Amino acid sequence: MWILVCGSDAVLAKEGSVPQVLGELGCATQTCDIWDEVEESAFQQRPPTAIIVDAGRAADAARAALERLRLVKALREVPALVAVEINALQRLDAADGFDDFVLTPIVPAELYLRIRRVEWRRSEFLSQERIKFGPLCIDLAAHEAQLDGRALALTHQEFRLLSFLAARRGRAFRRDELLQEVWGAQYPAGTRTVDIHVRRLRAKLGPSEDLIETVRGVGYRFKAQE
Repeated sequence: MWILVCGSDAVLAKEGSVPQVLGELGCATQTCDIWDEVEESAFQQRPPTAIIVDAGRAADAARAALERLRLVKALREVPALVAVEINALQRLDAADGFDDFVLTPIVPAELYLRIRRVEWRRSEFLSQERIKFGPLCIDLAAHEAQLDGRALALTHQEFRLLSFLAARRGRAFRRDELLQEVWGAQYPAGTRTVDIHVRRLRAKLGPSEDLIETVRGVGYRFKAQE
C-alpha cells in the first residue's frame, strides 16, 4: 500500500513527521503541499490506500486541503485522516470530511492501527460467507449484520432482504420479485410487505439508509457502486 501525505514543508520536515513514521513502518509515501492543487492524472492508475493531512496546528488549512483533494475524482472515496496537535483538536468538526484523526507527536502503532481501521471501514467485498460495503458488514454464515462494528437487530426477513439486495448490488428488483425471492412463492401477503420491511431496514441503517435505493417505477436496489 502507499499513503498520500499532505502538509506544509515545515511540518513534513519535522523529526517524527507522518512521512518519516510511515517510512519506518514500511509504507511507501508520496507528499504534496497543503496549499497546492493536485493533478487528476497523478492518481488515475494507482490511487493511494489512504490520505493523511498532516496539519500540525492548522486545522482550518487541513479542512481546506481535504476539500481540494476531494475534487480529484480518484481521491473522492479514499479514506482520509488528519494529524493534528492536541491544541488544534477542538477546531476540527465531524462535518470536515475526515474519517478519523491522529494526534501529534505521532505514535507509530496508533497511526498504523487508525490507517487499517479506516481502510477496513471503506473496503468492499463479496464472498460466499461475507458481504461488506463500507461500514456495513453482513456475515451470511453467522446470520448477523453489523454497521460500524455495531450489531444490527434484524428480524429473519429483514436480514434475508438486506442480504439478497446486497449480494446483487446495483440491480433493481420489482416488489413482486422480492416477495417471491425473499419470502417465497407461496407467501400470501401482498407487495406492501416489501415496502414495510424496506422502511424498517432503512430505520435500522440510520445514516446509511441510502444503501437501499428506491427505483422509481420499478422497486428497490442496493446502492450501485460509485
